Amino acid sequence: MKHLFYSVLIAIAITSCSSDPKAELEKLKKQEVELHEKIVKLESTIKASKEVNLGQVIDVAITNVTLQNFKHQIEVQAKVDGDENVTVSPQTMGNVVKVNVKVGDNVTKGRILAELDNQVYQRGLEELQSSREFLNTLYLKQKSLWDQKIGTEIQYLTAKNNLESLDRKIAFTRQQLDMTKIKSPINGTVDEMEIKVGQAVVPGMPGVRVVNFSKLKVKAEIAEAFISKVKKGDEVEINFPDLNRSITSKLTYSGKVIDPLNRTFKIEIDIDPKEINLHPNMVAIVRIADYQAKNSLVLPVSVVQTTEDGSYVFIAEGTKEKAFARKRVVVIGSNYNGMMEIIDGIKAGETVVTTGYQNLVDGQPIKF
Repeated sequence: MKHLFYSVLIAIAITSCSSDPKAELEKLKKQEVELHEKIVKLESTIKASKEVNLGQVIDVAITNVTLQNFKHQIEVQAKVDGDENVTVSPQTMGNVVKVNVKVGDNVTKGRILAELDNQVYQRGLEELQSSREFLNTLYLKQKSLWDQKIGTEIQYLTAKNNLESLDRKIAFTRQQLDMTKIKSPINGTVDEMEIKVGQAVVPGMPGVRVVNFSKLKVKAEIAEAFISKVKKGDEVEINFPDLNRSITSKLTYSGKVIDPLNRTFKIEIDIDPKEINLHPNMVAIVRIADYQAKNSLVLPVSVVQTTEDGSYVFIAEGTKEKAFARKRVVVIGSNYNGMMEIIDGIKAGETVVTTGYQNLVDGQPIKF
């Protein structure tokens, strides 16, 4: 206050240095008296307020500090996915002429799910096979003559090359013919059917989704800031809001590559479908314990007050009949889910004020 008082006087003196010195001096002396009276009055008010406050008994709630395990978790939204979850698309363009399965059917690897119109390839194959009979007969005769040293080598090689060239065309046509059949690449269950008879399809368009439910996994993406804290084998808690159920498991995969677009890395947790009834794309909440401390002192975050000088809590000292609040500086650690880890400053067994601490000062009388 006194520093402020003199600073004001100096500022006034500087701005009025061009005025009459005697008049200005009288004016400043008058202001000095007025400021001093205000300072004394304010100091007296503050002192009286503290004395009244310290004399007032404030009702509070308390709790005994006990040792417990503290766990900090990373929480992310995830989804359930099949270990084998594939969408089978047509490999060639054409019209669908037959659909052999429906949603819910169990299929084996190689099962023909649907067929496209293949008449063009079929007729082409028949013509090639007919031509092959002639070329094969010609080749066998030419070979027999060449074995008897009759004819020229060019004639024999030409017949052989024509037959081999036709065989390659037949193999390619058979491959094209096979591409008109949409086959399941895995054992599983038909989950979606996006095609129907008469529909024109092209390669790459959605066709039939087949899911293998024998193994499921939960997939999520985590911010790159946690990549050094998350590793394979970490304990995880998985909550399924739609089922109102939670299970614990272990992290089975933690990615090492950061996605340049969203700055995240991928994690996976294998789930046994026999343990809980899950479905692909179901929403899940994954909590990964990235920090744990056994036998720690833990308090609600709201109880710990923070100022520029640090953090503190109020400890209750005395008896039930006569108790006082004591300000105690503490060293805080991590916080999670509304709880704060206290590293130093209090001991197990001490009593901490948990309600009514907002109006307390050091030495304040309190009542439980």
